[in-house]
Amino acid sequence: MHSYELMVIFDPSYDEKSITTSLTNYLKVITNGGGTVDKVDVWGRRKMTYEIKKHAEGLYAVVNVTSGYEAVVEVDRQLKLSESVLRTKVLKLEEAVFSINPIEFVPDARAPRAPRPGGKRPARTK
Repeated sequence: MHSYELMVIFDPSYDEKSITTSLTNYLKVITNGGGTVDKVDVWGRRKMTYEIKKHAEGLYAVVNVTSGYEAVVEVDRQLKLSESVLRTKVLKLEEAVFSINPIEFVPDARAPRAPRPGGKRPARTK
């Protein structure tokens, strides 16, 4: 069993409350297969970068599950067959990047800089 993250974008014409009940019906495949649904997070209505099926907005939901591969593939297949689903994405959590600390990548401004060779600025070219 592995941990997966499933992102689903629903048609924006549906109600946000109906999304959780709809997801619960699809996620029965996971629980029937011996897996667990760890977290269901409904993000709500978001504007998309580009249109999908002539929709500029979508209702986003992210689900974290622990399950076998076959059950996750079956849930993804069933979601893609639904007319209310615009897009799905499944990630294996071991492959996902959880967080990047931007402080680690900021160079220290107080650190002395190495002198340039020759001590002069480079000549400008036209």
